[in-house]
Amino acid sequence: MQPDPSETFSWRQVAVPVYGPTLLVSIGAGAILPLVALSARDLGASVGVAALVVAMLGLGQLVGDLPAGALAARIGERWALIIACLVDVGALIGAYLSPNVAVLAAAVFVAGLSNAVFGLARQAYLTAAIPLRIRARAMSTLGGTFRIGSFLGPFVGAIIVARVNIASAYVFAAAMSLAAAGLAALLPDLPEHTARRDLTSSAVARPSVLSVLAQHRRTLLTLGTGVLLLSAARATRQAIVPLWAEAQGIDAATTSVIFGISAGVDMLLFYPGGAIMDRYGRAAVAVPAMITLGLGFVLLPFTHTALGVGAIACLMGLGNGISSGVVMTLGADAAPVEGRSQFLGGWRLCADVGNALGPLAIGGITAIATLGLASAVMGVVTWLGSGWLARNVAVRSQR
Repeated sequence: MQPDPSETFSWRQVAVPVYGPTLLVSIGAGAILPLVALSARDLGASVGVAALVVAMLGLGQLVGDLPAGALAARIGERWALIIACLVDVGALIGAYLSPNVAVLAAAVFVAGLSNAVFGLARQAYLTAAIPLRIRARAMSTLGGTFRIGSFLGPFVGAIIVARVNIASAYVFAAAMSLAAAGLAALLPDLPEHTARRDLTSSAVARPSVLSVLAQHRRTLLTLGTGVLLLSAARATRQAIVPLWAEAQGIDAATTSVIFGISAGVDMLLFYPGGAIMDRYGRAAVAVPAMITLGLGFVLLPFTHTALGVGAIACLMGLGNGISSGVVMTLGADAAPVEGRSQFLGGWRLCADVGNALGPLAIGGITAIATLGLASAVMGVVTWLGSGWLARNVAVRSQR
């Protein structure tokens, strides 16, 4: 029987080794993400091929989600975190040493695989270690930590590029991942994995990923669909705002400032969002967040100045920020004790499919219509998604 986390939980024991690796890895990732396409171009890639190289990161995450669940179930979340960080170090060094575009693409793909394992392991660990009464705050803080690192990383990367070169940013990111592995090693093992090591291997019956997903297919098809739509809205926000700004003749520097201000709004709201979820339920944040994002999509086509685009970007940052950690919290609520990591692999796959589909949908609609219509359609889809979540979160939020 799994011990009640509330009886053994200590913030002091897990705060640095849980949140520290996320901060370090996200700073490193933030430093190199804007540079991957430039590295590909330096190696002779066309613009289209460079974009494909960037997409390999997301593809790696999609491919890695389900195997990540199986790996964490077999070796435990702590070791999965450590291994993910070390694999990321290897991938980043591979990117640094890349002699051609093919090697760079392979390195970025492996980095995506390690991201999948890292993301799942940290979520699964907190799901087991954090008492239910503060679960949403813990998850939203994790999401907020990632946002802070992603905000700081590009500035660090810019300094490195200005003083050394683009390739050196990969070495910095590798150092961040190596340090993250060291912090993750300080995590205490979860009681269930300590107990598992005391059993003979024949006595341990681990359910397969497919059997867990089949057993919980109803949850994944209902609540998971809502999470897919939420993730699609979040990812689309990041793609459509700069595209619309460019269409209105707003220069790149001003667009960067708009994004920076929006990110600031985003970062300020992660803890209040978690507190609201813990007190009033998950729907109290998930539904308003999607309504706010949908409103931003619908209003964006009516803006034609930097001030107008900036205001809508901040509105969408508000919706995105307050929903920090909601996907992980809903996954933690829905996850079974037996087969938790395997289930969360499927859960994260739902979210990552949404991350990929959102921008693809914008591209598809824009190919046959206008960017403004694509934004409006995404707004309506997001509002429909809010209704879907309102219907399906209510049951789980009472767990």
